[in-house]
Amino acid sequence: MTRLLPGILAMAAIVVASNILVQFLFGQWLTWGAFTYPFAFLVTDLTNRLQGPRAARQVVVAGFAVGVICSLIGSRIMGEFGPLVSFRVALASGAAFLAAQLTDVAVFDRFRRAGWWKAPLVSTLVGSTLDTAIFFTLAFAAALTFLEPGNDVSWANEALPLLGVGPVLPLWMSLAVADWSVKILLALVALVPFRVAIGKLNARATRVA
Repeated sequence: MTRLLPGILAMAAIVVASNILVQFLFGQWLTWGAFTYPFAFLVTDLTNRLQGPRAARQVVVAGFAVGVICSLIGSRIMGEFGPLVSFRVALASGAAFLAAQLTDVAVFDRFRRAGWWKAPLVSTLVGSTLDTAIFFTLAFAAALTFLEPGNDVSWANEALPLLGVGPVLPLWMSLAVADWSVKILLALVALVPFRVAIGKLNARATRVA
C-alpha cells in the first residue's frame, strides 16, 4: 500500500480540487474544475506504467471514494439554488469517473508496448470522451429528469447556438464540448510531464540497480 500512497494522494488532491473549482466559472462555457480534473488521467497513467494495471485500478478506487465523500459533503451544504451537489450531479460524477478511469487503465494496458506516447494519449482520449459523455448526459439531459424530478435542469436545456456560433442545441451540449476540448488539449500537454517523470524514475531505478 505504501508504494501506492503517492498516486492515491495525488488523485485525492485532484478530485478534491476539482470538486471545489467546478463551482466557479471560467468564461461562459467552462468551470475552473475543467482545468484540474484531466490530470487525474496523468496520475492513472503514471501508476499504470510504473506499477501495472492492478495498482492503477486501486488508485482509481481510492479517488472514487474521495469523490463520494466530497459529494456527500456538498449535498449537505445549501447554496442559493439548493444543495451545492445534487443527486444527479453526484451520480453523474461518480459514474463518469469510474467508467472513464477504468477504461483508461484497460486501454493503456492494451497499448503498453507501443510507442511511449501512444498508451497515455490514446487511453486519455478514450477516457476523456467517455467521461464527458456520461457526466453531462446523466447530469443535465432533459430525457433523464426522472432520475431526480425535484432538480430543475431547465437552465441546462435552454436552446442556444453551440458554443455561441454553431447549431442550436441545449446549453449542456455546449458545456460538454467545451469541457471535452479542454480535456483533449490537456491530454496533449500532459505527455510532457509523463515523459519527464518516466525518464527520471527509470534513471533512478537504473542507478539503484
